[in-house]
Amino acid sequence: MSEDREPTAAEVLAWRRDDVFIPEAEATTEEFPSLRNISAGFIFGGVVRPLEPAPPEYATLSMPHASDGDFVALAQWNMLWEAAQFRRRFFDLDALPKPMAKIADLGDVNVTFVPRTRARYFEYASLFHLLPKRVLGMFGLPLLRGGQWPFMADWAGIDDLLPTDFEARLARAWAWTVWPHLMSGSKMKAFSADDPIRLLAHNLDFWVPAVTATIQERLRDFPEVDKGRTPSPVLLEDGSVLAGAIASNPRMGGPVWFGEDDAHDAVVETVEAADRTGQLRGILDAVRSHRIEDDFSSHWSYAREDFERKLHGKRRKVTVKFVELTDTIPVQGPESEVLGNLVTNDFLALLDARNRQIVVLLNSGVTRKTEIAEVLGYANHSAVSKRLAQIRRAAEAHFDKD
Repeated sequence: MSEDREPTAAEVLAWRRDDVFIPEAEATTEEFPSLRNISAGFIFGGVVRPLEPAPPEYATLSMPHASDGDFVALAQWNMLWEAAQFRRRFFDLDALPKPMAKIADLGDVNVTFVPRTRARYFEYASLFHLLPKRVLGMFGLPLLRGGQWPFMADWAGIDDLLPTDFEARLARAWAWTVWPHLMSGSKMKAFSADDPIRLLAHNLDFWVPAVTATIQERLRDFPEVDKGRTPSPVLLEDGSVLAGAIASNPRMGGPVWFGEDDAHDAVVETVEAADRTGQLRGILDAVRSHRIEDDFSSHWSYAREDFERKLHGKRRKVTVKFVELTDTIPVQGPESEVLGNLVTNDFLALLDARNRQIVVLLNSGVTRKTEIAEVLGYANHSAVSKRLAQIRRAAEAHFDKD
């Protein structure tokens, strides 16, 4: 580009697209998909590592007028993932962007920040970058260059380049990928569109905690950067010792997964992690034990055959159960609602007419810091309370008809 003219809009768009999309020929099974991490050692000479890291939460921030300095602060905050709930201690609150400073001021909370966007790509990037090329093609999703965890920067403005229905396409692609690990031997088409497990497979918020746990477990196997530190107590400015933490070298960064086979292994690990973060196995067992005929489509499956053998059973009086998914990682934004320590995201309702039972799964927050909700503009808890009461009344009215 000559120095005597500004680049055209078309040229700028071409550069942005090149930053975001990978040519199909380069998306080989040996190298695609992939996800990388950048070590905090590039910026920090050491980390404060908690002996018992608090489960992380994601908070979405609207930063339309953010400066470069704001994004640098956000990137540095996220790089310190190992510091977990202690990362705020690396920063002067007055130097942080106001939305971050308000949350940091709440105390030791383990929060990772991502930009709030239309497509919600940054909230679900770690799930997207587990999908192989053929699956992306099946669901009309673009080939994106390797992902980054946690979020660092978005210089290309990726949100403008993604399909308007990106989130819905990703939900379908992820469900297709994870389904064999949930219902082996029975294809998804054998179940109705509102089958509970099928809905669970599509619910991206449910899988964020599990994939985050998988990423962090892999990164904790990385060696440390040699910054000349030996593990030692963390001394605070007042001379006291920070309880439950040690000062140490940061871990190296690098590929979290690289290539199709490695990504497949990470999917398996994510399903296993979902049992720890979201009680996956318990949910699957509960749903299988309370199947109704409407859960199935017209397609044959082993699951339907097994159900029909057990079809005749006693009908029970209607009950409404609220099952808390403890220790999950909510992606928190204005669409979330707070009830006590619970953060719900319009999660999932399971209706079982044969057994007169409704089970509502609540996506729970992992901290008692519901002040985060107020900082980010969540709805108040009364809306959730009313919703749960309405579910109970509707269930009882529906079943009492017969």
